[in-house]
Amino acid sequence: MNPQDGGVRKVIATDAALELIELLKKKHGPLMFHQSGGCCDGSSPMCFPAGEFLVGESDVRMGEIGGAPFYMSKAQYEYWKYTQLIIDVVPGRGGMFSLEGPEGKRFLTRSRIFSEEEQRILKLL
Repeated sequence: MNPQDGGVRKVIATDAALELIELLKKKHGPLMFHQSGGCCDGSSPMCFPAGEFLVGESDVRMGEIGGAPFYMSKAQYEYWKYTQLIIDVVPGRGGMFSLEGPEGKRFLTRSRIFSEEEQRILKLL
């Protein structure tokens, strides 16, 4: 957990997602995630080999899941900053550019609104 956010995690993963991340790390090495904002792959969390997706000043690092950094565009973050992202896995095909596609599973973003206390800790109130 990041001490700067008072221990409140902006992104977490279910056990199923963590298992898939471990499998993908064994096959592809270190990973990274970027929350897609739409277009070709909808709004799925996209998994890439570390460094394959270029992030920059227009991206926010939300945290890590399974040891992999998780990013989102700043513009999209403005809509999502009051929510905790919960990365899960469901059967089906992932985004065409995301590593989990051949596994017959896809990552899925669920969310919940932060409590008022969590929002205070994150300095959102």
